[in-house]
Amino acid sequence: MATFLHVGCGNKRKNSTTRAFDDAQWQEVRLDIDPRVKPDVVSSITRMSEVQDSSMDAIFSSHNLEHLHAHEVPAAMNEFVRVLKPEGFMVITCPDLQAIASLIAEDKLMQVAYTSAAGPITPLDMVYGLQKALARGDMHMAHRCGFTQKVLVATLKGCGFAAVASIRRPNVFDLWALASKSPRTAEEIEAMALAHFPAGITASGKAQAVPADAS
Repeated sequence: MATFLHVGCGNKRKNSTTRAFDDAQWQEVRLDIDPRVKPDVVSSITRMSEVQDSSMDAIFSSHNLEHLHAHEVPAAMNEFVRVLKPEGFMVITCPDLQAIASLIAEDKLMQVAYTSAAGPITPLDMVYGLQKALARGDMHMAHRCGFTQKVLVATLKGCGFAAVASIRRPNVFDLWALASKSPRTAEEIEAMALAHFPAGITASGKAQAVPADAS
């Protein structure tokens, strides 16, 4: 059985990750900084000392990196690379600042962009963190940095991932990327990405593979 590390899991479980991970062949290890969500490992993603080197087949990270300061992102990426096996990979999703900025440019900072399980979400929430959570005192939920697709891919490549596939979903304001620790062909990385990216991706939204030596 393969094992994936679900970082920043919150209250979510395996069935809230990806279609491919939500399968009997994958075992989930949950990691979070908040002990109240009862993770298997209580840890920051910038220093996962309880997770052994090269021990994970994959990592799933949903809306975690934006909670770090920009200068902390490389430390988290280095930890992700460290704990992955040589053939391991990571699936990551985070807010799309480019899409969010288009709403802000239209002076819609406080207008509801969509409704999530946590309630109505505004551009202010997406840029700075869910305001209701911050009002409760959950300051670890604040957003301290952000990404466009170009910046996310460059960050993954710059921190040691050999192959990356990515998509934007401007209509739901998020980015997705699958990053492999080892080299993959464009066909391999695209197939892996499409197995993990949200269902319903059309040809026009096909995962874009980015060669390791691309600028």
